[in-house]
Amino acid sequence: MSAQNSAGIQTLLDAEREAQKIVQRAREYRTKRVKEARDEAKKEIDQYKKSKDDEFKKFESEHSSGNKRAEEDAEKDAEKQIAGIHVAGKKGQDQVVKDLLKAVFDVKPVAPERIEVPV
Repeated sequence: MSAQNSAGIQTLLDAEREAQKIVQRAREYRTKRVKEARDEAKKEIDQYKKSKDDEFKKFESEHSSGNKRAEEDAEKDAEKQIAGIHVAGKKGQDQVVKDLLKAVFDVKPVAPERIEVPV
Protein backbone atom coordinates (compact mmCIF):
# COMPACT_ATOMS: atom_id res chain seq x y z
CA MET A 1 0.00 0.00 0.00
CA SER A 2 2.92 2.26 0.70
CA ALA A 3 4.14 1.90 -2.87
CA GLN A 4 0.67 2.77 -4.09
CA ASN A 5 0.54 5.88 -1.86
CA SER A 6 4.00 6.89 -2.95
CA ALA A 7 3.05 6.44 -6.62
CA GLY A 8 -0.14 8.49 -6.02
CA ILE A 9 1.81 11.26 -4.31
CA GLN A 10 4.35 11.26 -7.14
CA THR A 11 1.51 11.52 -9.67
CA LEU A 12 0.04 14.48 -7.74
CA LEU A 13 3.43 16.20 -7.59
CA ASP A 14 3.90 15.67 -11.33
CA ALA A 15 0.42 17.08 -11.97
CA GLU A 16 1.17 20.09 -9.76
CA ARG A 17 4.43 20.79 -11.63
CA GLU A 18 2.62 20.48 -14.94
CA ALA A 19 -0.08 22.88 -13.68
CA GLN A 20 2.58 25.37 -12.58
CA LYS A 21 4.16 25.20 -16.05
CA ILE A 22 0.76 25.81 -17.66
CA VAL A 23 0.07 28.77 -15.34
CA GLN A 24 3.54 30.21 -16.05
CA ARG A 25 2.99 29.91 -19.83
CA ALA A 26 -0.40 31.59 -19.45
CA ARG A 27 1.17 34.49 -17.50
CA GLU A 28 3.90 34.88 -20.12
CA TYR A 29 1.31 34.81 -22.89
CA ARG A 30 -0.84 37.40 -21.08
CA THR A 31 2.18 39.65 -20.51
CA LYS A 32 3.14 39.32 -24.15
CA ARG A 33 -0.42 40.16 -25.30
CA VAL A 34 -0.60 43.18 -22.97
CA LYS A 35 2.69 44.47 -24.37
CA GLU A 36 1.52 43.91 -27.96
CA ALA A 37 -1.78 45.65 -27.21
CA ARG A 38 0.07 48.60 -25.68
CA ASP A 39 2.36 48.86 -28.71
CA GLU A 40 -0.58 48.64 -31.08
CA ALA A 41 -2.48 51.32 -29.14
CA LYS A 42 0.59 53.57 -29.23
CA LYS A 43 0.82 53.17 -33.01
CA GLU A 44 -2.87 54.02 -33.39
CA ILE A 45 -2.46 57.08 -31.18
CA ASP A 46 0.56 58.24 -33.20
CA GLN A 47 -1.35 57.79 -36.46
CA TYR A 48 -4.36 59.66 -35.08
CA LYS A 49 -2.12 62.47 -33.82
CA LYS A 50 -0.37 62.72 -37.19
CA SER A 51 -3.69 62.87 -39.04
CA LYS A 52 -4.97 65.61 -36.71
CA ASP A 53 -1.72 67.57 -37.09
CA ASP A 54 -2.02 67.32 -40.88
CA GLU A 55 -5.65 68.40 -40.68
CA PHE A 56 -4.70 71.39 -38.51
CA LYS A 57 -1.88 72.42 -40.84
CA LYS A 58 -4.24 72.27 -43.80
CA PHE A 59 -6.84 74.35 -41.93
CA GLU A 60 -4.18 76.82 -40.85
CA SER A 61 -2.79 77.25 -44.36
CA GLU A 62 -6.28 77.77 -45.79
CA HIS A 63 -7.23 80.39 -43.21
CA SER A 64 -3.93 82.18 -42.69
CA SER A 65 -3.70 83.43 -46.27
CA GLY A 66 -6.28 86.11 -45.39
CA ASN A 67 -4.09 87.23 -42.50
CA LYS A 68 -1.07 87.50 -44.79
CA ARG A 69 -3.00 89.67 -47.21
CA ALA A 70 -4.28 91.90 -44.42
CA GLU A 71 -0.74 92.18 -43.04
CA GLU A 72 0.64 93.15 -46.45
CA ASP A 73 -2.12 95.74 -46.93
CA ALA A 74 -1.47 97.22 -43.49
CA GLU A 75 2.25 97.41 -44.22
CA LYS A 76 1.61 99.21 -47.53
CA ASP A 77 -0.70 101.70 -45.80
CA ALA A 78 1.90 102.33 -43.08
CA GLU A 79 4.60 102.96 -45.71
CA LYS A 80 2.31 105.45 -47.51
CA GLN A 81 1.61 107.29 -44.27
CA ILE A 82 5.30 107.40 -43.36
CA ALA A 83 6.12 108.77 -46.82
CA GLY A 84 3.41 111.42 -46.34
CA ILE A 85 4.87 112.41 -42.99
CA HIS A 86 8.34 112.74 -44.53
CA VAL A 87 6.96 114.94 -47.33
CA ALA A 88 5.10 117.14 -44.84
CA GLY A 89 8.23 117.39 -42.69
CA LYS A 90 10.38 118.43 -45.66
CA LYS A 91 7.79 121.02 -46.72
CA GLY A 92 7.75 122.87 -43.40
CA GLN A 93 11.35 122.18 -42.44
CA ASP A 94 12.74 125.55 -43.58
CA GLN A 95 10.04 127.53 -41.80
CA VAL A 96 10.50 125.54 -38.58
CA VAL A 97 14.25 126.20 -38.61
CA LYS A 98 13.65 129.92 -39.19
CA ASP A 99 11.12 130.08 -36.36
CA LEU A 100 13.47 128.28 -33.96
CA LEU A 101 16.41 130.55 -34.84
CA LYS A 102 14.24 133.63 -34.46
CA ALA A 103 13.04 132.46 -31.04
CA VAL A 104 16.62 131.84 -29.91
CA PHE A 105 18.23 135.03 -31.24
CA ASP A 106 15.39 137.54 -30.81
CA VAL A 107 15.25 137.49 -27.05
CA LYS A 108 13.01 140.08 -25.41
CA PRO A 109 13.71 140.11 -21.72
CA VAL A 110 10.82 140.88 -19.44
CA ALA A 111 11.29 142.01 -15.86
CA PRO A 112 9.37 139.99 -13.34
CA GLU A 113 6.59 141.67 -11.47
CA ARG A 114 7.19 142.54 -7.92
CA ILE A 115 6.21 139.78 -5.57
CA GLU A 116 5.19 140.69 -2.06
CA VAL A 117 6.41 138.43 0.65
CA PRO A 118 4.10 138.16 3.64
CA VAL A 119 5.74 139.06 6.91
